[in-house]
Amino acid sequence: MPVLEGLWGPDLRMRDSGLGVDVGVCPGEAPSPPVWGSLRTPPITCGGLSLALELPALIRQLRSVWRARRGGPRGPEKSQTSTWVESEKEEVEEVKQGVEDGSAHLEADGRVNTGHAGVLLVERRGSYPLIDLRILKTSAQQGGVESGTRRKVKRQLSFQRYCHASRLLRGAMPNTPGSLHLLDKNYLGQAAHMLSKVGTWNFDIFLFDRLTNGNSLVTLMCHLFNVYGLIHHFQLDMVKLHRFLGMVQEDYHSQNPYHNAVHAADVTQAMHCYLKEPKLAEQLSPLDVFLALMAAAAHDVDHPGVNQPFLIKTRHHLASLYQNTSVLESHHWRSTVGMLRESGLLSHMPADISQDIEQQLGSLILATDISRQNEFLSTFREHLDNQDLDLQLASHRHFILQIALKCADVCNPCRVWELSRQWSERVCEEFYRQGDLERKFDMEISPLCNQHADSVAAVQIGFISYIVEPLFDEWHRFTEPSSLSHTMTGHMHKNKARWSRLRYANTASDSQAEEPEGGGRGGGGEVEGIS
Repeated sequence: MPVLEGLWGPDLRMRDSGLGVDVGVCPGEAPSPPVWGSLRTPPITCGGLSLALELPALIRQLRSVWRARRGGPRGPEKSQTSTWVESEKEEVEEVKQGVEDGSAHLEADGRVNTGHAGVLLVERRGSYPLIDLRILKTSAQQGGVESGTRRKVKRQLSFQRYCHASRLLRGAMPNTPGSLHLLDKNYLGQAAHMLSKVGTWNFDIFLFDRLTNGNSLVTLMCHLFNVYGLIHHFQLDMVKLHRFLGMVQEDYHSQNPYHNAVHAADVTQAMHCYLKEPKLAEQLSPLDVFLALMAAAAHDVDHPGVNQPFLIKTRHHLASLYQNTSVLESHHWRSTVGMLRESGLLSHMPADISQDIEQQLGSLILATDISRQNEFLSTFREHLDNQDLDLQLASHRHFILQIALKCADVCNPCRVWELSRQWSERVCEEFYRQGDLERKFDMEISPLCNQHADSVAAVQIGFISYIVEPLFDEWHRFTEPSSLSHTMTGHMHKNKARWSRLRYANTASDSQAEEPEGGGRGGGGEVEGIS
């Protein structure tokens, strides 16, 4: 930043206590050696400016100092400093406009001018607010506080975007998108070691997410794109690829216990394992692999943490937009298309090819709609019974990728118990949050969302019995002989039996608690032994 260096000297750096990064050195860059000798912190003031201020206050001081040097608030010429400050204001307004545009309702015809041959409706960040504002009435005072906080965050983010953009223009690729500090080398080494075993079924995605500082999805996708040679094959721009993956990861909501970026990374890792199945690997084209990984990474992007019936009964605008049919899946797809176009990842391809990729991504993501489970399962079973699947045909390969994505999306009961249990608790916590919200606003509580009636064990037993087992039984028929398929079905049966024991133990414990004292000791011991 030449202007700041001109004011404070080329080697002076300030630290923003609110961001935890060196301002003047973009996050992820190696800082220059300090010029303060044995001091660990920079001077408190420099040129009359307080370096402890946060960015917005510092900008105001910069403006005031410059005006004072010019003899007043106005002058005949614009300085380099005022130009930088004005560009910063424009950046803030750009961020504000982008957020407002992303949240605005779409036009009646649902068409967006994207510069492509098609007119596919696209959107980003449209799942919030969760329910209609006529139901959730927020006080004006609370809204004012929220607005002020939002403005402050936008200013900080706009400066981070400025630093990030300047680094990209210089050709410097960030190590971790959105990260405000560098990871310890030991952590990076452990993450790299885990990636060498990314094709194993006991891959711990929770540990990998911690080792990558919450960037498991971007890190995993970049690694897999290199492994499969997709970057070279499709001549992808690394900056645009990183930008797109950063958008996808950012648009997953970390406050969701289950439908977050870690779930997307877990599904992507499972999809990678399925793509390596001998029956598939020999037939798949680079485009098939590209579509499978992209759909797995973005299949739940911008998930609001509630299900489709909730959106419908709260009159959410997405339910109206998609006419109460595959509401969430349609939104995930259109959001993905929006990010593809915004990042320009496919802009070097002919319009008809990029449009075909968008449509195929939609077909894969829409297949994850759980309400269409029986439709896909019966078609899959019919193909296997008739033995008429021909993976030389692109349409048949696409159908198998739809099945593979469905399996990857619900594969948690097929993981080892330690991982499966965590996912089960997370998804039930998300269900229970929806139920609490419904109870709060006097709505009928959705099935599986009543934490007082629906235990984790009961939910998981029903989920495995009616969704997971039928699907993976057919997948096992398709991939036979497959060691991975045997491993998955083995874990699934063991986990179901364990949940059954836990459910029985909890039921026995509850019934004994209602009896007079002295009869409940054995039940407690049983629960202890199982857990």
